[in-house]
Amino acid sequence: MTSQDLYDFAPLARLLLTGAIIALGPIVWIWWRHRGATPLKRLQVLAVLTLFLSFDLVMFGAFTRLTDSGLGCPDWPGCYGNASPIGAHAEISAAQEAMPTGPVTHGKAWVEMIHRYLATAVGGLIIVLTASAWLQRKRGGAQPISPWWPTVTLVWVLIQGAFGALTVTMKLFPAIVTLHLLGGTVLLMLLTVQATRHTQFADNLGLVPVPRLLRGMVMVTALLVFAQVTLGGWVSTNYAVLACTSFPMCNGAWWPAMNFDGFQIWRPLGFLADGAHISYEALVAIHYMHRLFAYLVIAALLWLGWTLRSVPLLRQQRRWLIGLTVLQFATGLSNVVLDWPMLAAVLHTGGAAAIMVVLTWIWCTAGPKPARSAAS
Repeated sequence: MTSQDLYDFAPLARLLLTGAIIALGPIVWIWWRHRGATPLKRLQVLAVLTLFLSFDLVMFGAFTRLTDSGLGCPDWPGCYGNASPIGAHAEISAAQEAMPTGPVTHGKAWVEMIHRYLATAVGGLIIVLTASAWLQRKRGGAQPISPWWPTVTLVWVLIQGAFGALTVTMKLFPAIVTLHLLGGTVLLMLLTVQATRHTQFADNLGLVPVPRLLRGMVMVTALLVFAQVTLGGWVSTNYAVLACTSFPMCNGAWWPAMNFDGFQIWRPLGFLADGAHISYEALVAIHYMHRLFAYLVIAALLWLGWTLRSVPLLRQQRRWLIGLTVLQFATGLSNVVLDWPMLAAVLHTGGAAAIMVVLTWIWCTAGPKPARSAAS
């Protein structure tokens, strides 16, 4: 493979310009489509659209990882010092000739750079969202949410960009890739809070009163799902999806041979901390722990969905929650019995992210149930 410095900031300005041009499309559409609306209404649409595009970015990030395109351009932020694979045609061709199946090919380079373009565009939208929120505060009047929310989101997306760079420069280090996935999930949760608050304010919707115990169930379930997303990220980044090839048993056993060295956190891909190659039994342990914990998480999600039937105003969220839980089980099962098909794998990542979005949506919509007075 052609050697290349890991960091080359020469194409950074062109990369940022590309992202700004992509971000300009949604901004112009919002301005034109809602040109007669109030600034707060346009801010609401921007928050919802940024959430939607960020979710698309997470899905495309999963596609990038699953197609082994994470090192399609082995430097950062450009591609062999260029802003696109077009300028790096000679270098990519040489690398592809040396290793025809990767990690650097023309197709993988384009997948990786499109992911970077989309990430830069989402960052641009969050910058506009932040600036608009502070401008709205300067104008005075009621605000649905503090401008510090988009500010924190902007800081977080910059951290995400740093983890994206480390994903490339540290050669798909499992801990870094998993943290990058979790960072994308947290980004979606932050944007969900803002989109929900803006929508509640724009549509003059109040909080839905729910019992304190039910709100606690939502929080506990969200923590369980987040832990499962972490385990799932560890399975994916260690390529342990096919370590168990049967269901419900794993390799013909209810408790297969496992080695928990695979849960050593700080180590290169395919190796243990002492430099030894990771064993098959270690991959089995990574896979099977994710599967066992999934039973608990699915039970918690279904129980929460069943409990939410007592709150008619959360009917929409309840349906989304149950539907996504069924989808997660189906795609997870498909990954095992159908030999990890691409569609099921991408949907499995997207389903987990969507469940976290719905749980955050429920949390922001639900409020404490007022206590009954003594007279009543």
